[in-house]
Amino acid sequence: MRVAVLGSLSLTLVAEVERLPQPGETAVGRSLARAPGGRGLVQAVAAARLGAEVALFGKVGHDEFGQELLAAARAHGVDVSGVEVAPQSTGAFLLLRDPRGESLSAYAPGANALVDEAYIDRILPHLGRADVLLLQLEIPLPSLAFALRRLPRERPVVVLNPAPPQDLGPLPLARVDVLVPNAQEFKALAGWSGSPEELARAGQRFLAQGVKALVVTAGEDGAYLVEPEGVTHFPAVRVAAVDPAGAGEAFCAGLAVKLGQGRGLYEAIGFANAAAALATRKHGVLPSLPTLAEVQALLAQLAR
Repeated sequence: MRVAVLGSLSLTLVAEVERLPQPGETAVGRSLARAPGGRGLVQAVAAARLGAEVALFGKVGHDEFGQELLAAARAHGVDVSGVEVAPQSTGAFLLLRDPRGESLSAYAPGANALVDEAYIDRILPHLGRADVLLLQLEIPLPSLAFALRRLPRERPVVVLNPAPPQDLGPLPLARVDVLVPNAQEFKALAGWSGSPEELARAGQRFLAQGVKALVVTAGEDGAYLVEPEGVTHFPAVRVAAVDPAGAGEAFCAGLAVKLGQGRGLYEAIGFANAAAALATRKHGVLPSLPTLAEVQALLAQLAR
């Protein structure tokens, strides 16, 4: 089963500070950590750890950061032969975080902003041969729209994680099989109040535009599936959570893996919920992503 991921590759730099700086002030950091990131790369690694054959597509810069990201993806079995090296710098995500967990952040897209229609044309045959295509919004929206219009009509299954949230109007949503925002993203996209009772009404906007199904992830509240027939709630899987970073990416990857195997949405969401729960047990994004064996063991335990 083949999963293609078209998305961002970025290096994440996290500085732990005693307090967040005011404008014009310099904060003294206690530590600095760096880690591979970008939603595209993380979701690709997550899908590979869940047993899929994964190919990642996007761009990195001609620098040390780019090579570090490619090496991290390869180490987890992800095929990065379709990732191109651009003359611009590699994308980077910068985060300042205080002891309370409050943070300031900035994103420099770098080479991610160079994923253009010409590049999509070059990789389109590879995307069309995948069983499922996983997308996010950290590369230019016009390029995503171009890819969706050019894909074969019947395959691959398209899973779109609309993060960070932005106007989806330019996208041909009729080519999206499953739209997977989290609760905060869906509030930004649809003006949803957060009430489960209003979810069906808020989701109709996207179903009316051709999206086959909407899955809203809601952290400790689990996930909600919105279909023309109504809303189904899937409770979260309870584990001893340590760090929620990476849970959303694990969910999207788990959903994509099962849909790529031809499984139904109900089974896919149950699997994705378990993967997301397991991703909260450790600190760090890539180290926390679960393996297929871990998810299967948790599901077997829950079934007893």
